[in-house]
Amino acid sequence: MSPAQYKQSGRGLIIKYSFYNSLFGLYIVASTSKGICLLSFCDNAEHGLKLLEEKFPQAKLVVHTTNAHKQVMAFFADPSKFKSINSDPIKLHLKGTPFQLKVWEALLNIPMANLTTYSVVAKAIDKPNAQRAVGSAIGKNPIAFLIPCHRVIQKTGTFGNYRWGQPRKASMIGWEACQLNLEKD
Repeated sequence: MSPAQYKQSGRGLIIKYSFYNSLFGLYIVASTSKGICLLSFCDNAEHGLKLLEEKFPQAKLVVHTTNAHKQVMAFFADPSKFKSINSDPIKLHLKGTPFQLKVWEALLNIPMANLTTYSVVAKAIDKPNAQRAVGSAIGKNPIAFLIPCHRVIQKTGTFGNYRWGQPRKASMIGWEACQLNLEKD
């Protein structure tokens, strides 16, 4: 997202959104013409819409299912097979600081069913002493599951906090491990 759009809280953007259920609960997915700008788990549709409005208070919001939303649904159905059945990558339209964008990009390099630590992510972005800042950036990740912040744990092995709840994080980690084991069999 351009710095101007970032500062203007989405003014001039048309954001299309829809709700779906997944193994991990109800989620809202929202996109601009450039890509997915929000994917968040929510308690109900009202809660999800409130999250979107808080993130983009100046944007025009429209209920509409887009092809990008359908791609997200396919990814949720089976992320390990997504690349083989879809030739088009899921495009993202992110709103974040340069540091946050670096952290989120680093998360995309964590393979499915693998875990890493905040310090490893900090080293991956050439900021080895920035574990707390990395944790803060991970906590602001606007794209649940697709940008796999659930794969980052504390160096002690503790799952740590998760924006969408520890039970959901544990479910995602366990589900991914099962999927990997099914592929091996």
